[in-house]
Amino acid sequence: MRQFLKFMLASMVGTFLIGFVLIMVFIGSLAALGSSFSMEGKPTTVKDGSILHLKLDKVIVDRGSKDQFMLDFGPFRDASKLGMNTILATLEHAKTDDKIKGIFLDLTSTQAGFATMKEIREKIIAFKQESSKPVIAYSESYTQGSYYLATAADAIYLQPKGDLTYHGLQSEYMFYKGLFEKLDIDVQFIRGSNNRFKSFGEVFTEDHMSEANKEQNRALLTGLWAEHRRAVAENRKLEPARLDLIADSLMVRNADSALELGMVDGVKYRDEVLDILRERMGIEADKDLELTELGTYARSFKHDHSTGNSDQKLAVIYAEGGISSGESEDGTIGSTSLSATIREAREDSSIKAIVLRVNSPGGSGLASETIWREVKLANDVKPVVVSMGDVAASGGYYIAAPARKIFAEPTTITGSIGVFGIIPNMQGFFKNKLGITFDGLKTHKYADMPTGTRPLTQHEKDIIQGYIDDFYTGFKERVAEGRNLTVAQVDSIGQGRVWTGEDAKRIGLVDELGGLEAAIAEAANLAGLSDPKRVEMPEQKDLFEQIMADLNGSASAWVAATMLGEDLDLLKQFTKVKQAKEMIGVQARMEYDLDVH
Repeated sequence: MRQFLKFMLASMVGTFLIGFVLIMVFIGSLAALGSSFSMEGKPTTVKDGSILHLKLDKVIVDRGSKDQFMLDFGPFRDASKLGMNTILATLEHAKTDDKIKGIFLDLTSTQAGFATMKEIREKIIAFKQESSKPVIAYSESYTQGSYYLATAADAIYLQPKGDLTYHGLQSEYMFYKGLFEKLDIDVQFIRGSNNRFKSFGEVFTEDHMSEANKEQNRALLTGLWAEHRRAVAENRKLEPARLDLIADSLMVRNADSALELGMVDGVKYRDEVLDILRERMGIEADKDLELTELGTYARSFKHDHSTGNSDQKLAVIYAEGGISSGESEDGTIGSTSLSATIREAREDSSIKAIVLRVNSPGGSGLASETIWREVKLANDVKPVVVSMGDVAASGGYYIAAPARKIFAEPTTITGSIGVFGIIPNMQGFFKNKLGITFDGLKTHKYADMPTGTRPLTQHEKDIIQGYIDDFYTGFKERVAEGRNLTVAQVDSIGQGRVWTGEDAKRIGLVDELGGLEAAIAEAANLAGLSDPKRVEMPEQKDLFEQIMADLNGSASAWVAATMLGEDLDLLKQFTKVKQAKEMIGVQARMEYDLDVH
């Protein structure tokens, strides 16, 4: 028996080692492939008479990975998120590229925030207006978001059996009060005094939206819909009131009704739409239509803005994700990493201006303060301009406050100037559900504060309340200093309230409405730069490093998505509960979950 176990163990170890070697060979092959075909390698070739196939079928983030089009399979597909920076650069280059004769805008699946879609939409409009090249949009079905993008095209087509969702916007929260009551968990939610709009913790302590949260969400939805309606009305030559009636009456029931209402230009299959493109370009019916994929075209040219003056650089620093202390990871902002990047740009004498692209709902208050300090120091010696993406709220606004100027899209979600703390009391859960109790000793009265194994005393709550209020006062002072407002003025528009970019401009939290390129132009102007070389920071991982970084995260996400399918959203909600439990310290974070669709 002993001999059998020895041989079995040896076989298991051998199998593991062989598997490990094969995985390493596989990864090495991918790395070699990436070095041959990455964007930094030999450019791909684009044929004359090509149509740019703009298929926006992945999550769109501000900055794509260095080799974003190389990781597009199996568990690594999640890592191949599209970068808005790449999309914008691609459209800009295609505008003057004689080989590109038009754009086939494929919108069957589009995942992007409102502000991101607006920037891409405006770039598509500029492409067709400045190049006179056709842009044709097609989808099997349109969401309200993808339809908003489609209205940038010359013509919109819908599959005959497809549909167009058009019923207005909705925001919805999931509340966990009942769940925690069943589990005997008491969520102790403490927010800044008069922070009545700071609704993050309400999902744990209430079973419905507060009136203050309803008020800010109603204003937010109204503002987002106003931009959507304006764009659609302008493109489709429909009165805004007519669009409200269409949405309110659910008049778009199928593809034919969308056509009758003037929402689309034709009900066609994909091959018929491509025939229309071929006809508009004057390509004979017996000749193939050259469709060039986004990834292929992006690798056909250098889009690192290397033609500018290397002695006059302009740094574009990307800050995307939740804010926490320590090092940044994909999709998160680490205070240590981002501070180092900003400091590097500040100390580099060849960098004359900085654009900080912020796309963040906030996070740790202390981490936000750390980043704020570096932004302020940088702005003292060279212009710092902030470009806000889909969300730049709470801690995301905190780090933007000291900038020379702040740009936002009308649909950017911003503000949320306020703080809170969450301390879950797990005593009942451990004792009543698991049969676990806690006991111990301490040298001083408050040595175990804060703790999740007993309720806070009123005195302890008062102490924490004071600390949170002090932090809120500091937050207001940071904003007042950066925006040239009084603390009282900041408090009147703060209290945790969320604003659209358009409203934020009206109340003084934003200087100009515009996207990333507008912010870059203004930073160059403030620094007196005529032809700066654009440098994107921080330095990104190469393909091999990206694969290693994504082996755990992306693979796990892929397995979860594959196994759970439509139930994945439920898992995400419970994951957020876990994240909330793990929060430490004062949080400058936007409300828990703003799901607008």
